[in-house]
Amino acid sequence: MIVANIGSGLYNIFLLLHILAAIVAFAPGFVWPMLTSGLRRAGKSLGPEANQVASDFTLKVQGPAAVLAGVFGVGLIGLSDEVYKFSQTWISIAFVLWFVLLGVVFGLLLPTYRKVAAGDAAAEQRAAMFHGMLHLVLVFMLIVMIWKPGT
Repeated sequence: MIVANIGSGLYNIFLLLHILAAIVAFAPGFVWPMLTSGLRRAGKSLGPEANQVASDFTLKVQGPAAVLAGVFGVGLIGLSDEVYKFSQTWISIAFVLWFVLLGVVFGLLLPTYRKVAAGDAAAEQRAAMFHGMLHLVLVFMLIVMIWKPGT
């Protein structure tokens, strides 16, 4: 296994990719609800085509970015010159939150977007709830990664 010091070039590349992937994974959870609620207040709808685009985006961009955020996070642990270990509490919590994120994106949002694209109006409200879940996951992940409980 390659081990690098925290702050080394390789470590910083993984950190950059980890943060970038997290931004791409979570950004739609903020943009899409604001867009849809703004249109709903104006008495308009995105329509099935736009919701199909959201479904495709979730499958092809948001979901893979969520997977890569975790993969690069695992890489950071491996590259951390043993400063961070898989046995640390905060890393275990981060893994659980990552699996929750993947479950929300692939298990809840993706099927819901497909239902909205098929004309299911009730699914739009569920999508908003699932985006709220993404917001909570992000907040908890940031807390865990900043304060690192159990280190």
